[in-house]
Amino acid sequence: MTENVLVGFVALVAAAVLLSSRVRGLASWRATVTPLASIIGSGFLVSAPILVREVGNWAILAMVGLLGAAYVIGEAIRFNIAQIEPILKEADPAGKHRLVVGVERLSQAVLAFAYSISVAYYLVLLGHFFLKGTGSEDEILAKLIATGILGMLGLLGMIRGLETVEGIEEYTVGINLAVIIALLAGLMLYNGKILFAGDWQLTAATPGIDGQTIRVVLGLLIVVQGFETSRFMFDEFDADMRIRTMRYAQLIAAAIYLTFFSLLTVLFGELGSDKGVAAIVGLVAHVAPILPLTLVLSAVASQFSASVADSVGGAGLVEDITRGRVSLHVIYPVIAAVAIAITWSTDVFRLVTLASQAFALFYFLQCAVALMRAWGMTDLHGRRSRIFLFVAGGLISICVTVLGIPSGG
Repeated sequence: MTENVLVGFVALVAAAVLLSSRVRGLASWRATVTPLASIIGSGFLVSAPILVREVGNWAILAMVGLLGAAYVIGEAIRFNIAQIEPILKEADPAGKHRLVVGVERLSQAVLAFAYSISVAYYLVLLGHFFLKGTGSEDEILAKLIATGILGMLGLLGMIRGLETVEGIEEYTVGINLAVIIALLAGLMLYNGKILFAGDWQLTAATPGIDGQTIRVVLGLLIVVQGFETSRFMFDEFDADMRIRTMRYAQLIAAAIYLTFFSLLTVLFGELGSDKGVAAIVGLVAHVAPILPLTLVLSAVASQFSASVADSVGGAGLVEDITRGRVSLHVIYPVIAAVAIAITWSTDVFRLVTLASQAFALFYFLQCAVALMRAWGMTDLHGRRSRIFLFVAGGLISICVTVLGIPSGG
């Protein structure tokens, strides 16, 4: 009873604050919360169960590695906001910087395809969490739910565009963050109670870690992906704001993830035989009876919102790449069709890895762009350290693309 009251109270207070007009009206908050929500939106739901199954009590260290890799890659994208965007705005950007601009445009084409994969990933995840809330776990049914929503989005995009549903993201982001804050509060209370009772202990088995385990962890880069959204918010915020708030978003996401994993560690052993992608729902039931339903509702709303956002993002990129020759009303159903094909060609765990690989290829190209630009700037402050970071980010990204494999589930 105490747990339900605390979790419910914290969720309501957090939602009231995050959804208030004062907070939503802050430009710095809007610039921060968009990449933040992308980073923790789906990763918060699937990362812990998958990592615990693969590395046991070392899960938090695996998450540290993923967060560190994402931050290094983020440095390349922040550099590109400052140094590449001005080049792209030039009258003839491909003149003096032909190779850099060519790789940049290739990366945008890769990102457009990655968005199609992420749309499928979000909606299959939505299907799994919805079914978990009803006590069912059926891969085919989850795919049917995803297919139905994709068909609806494709049709709506073709007829009217997605502006009518795009606005819900403003609210689902706040609700999702409120649920995460409430979950962390519940976990703090749970850990405190068992600590004072003398029952706090680690119960998860720690399997042997080998090369295959590392490849599975590489295939989970998608759980810390999303920071690159700041790169494409230039219509709303200037470069300095996006660079600063992208960094804030990654640091806040890291703090949330590490707090979450630290507090959840004591429950790792409760996963048992639940190998589903939505296993976190059963796990949080040990913290407060109200949490499973709350988490399911939040997951359904946030994954739908994320799928709409990535559909819009992908369509916008394709429109830019084709210089407006292909209409958005044509692009939306094509994205939906590609996402449906991807949905039915693989399972949910392979989909997680496929999304990671696609975004990692985009990150590799972004690191290559940053490296080429930094290499040619002999008077760049901190040039050597930046070049080292961009090479490291590129190597990490290509390793994810080439070596990442799905969890056994």
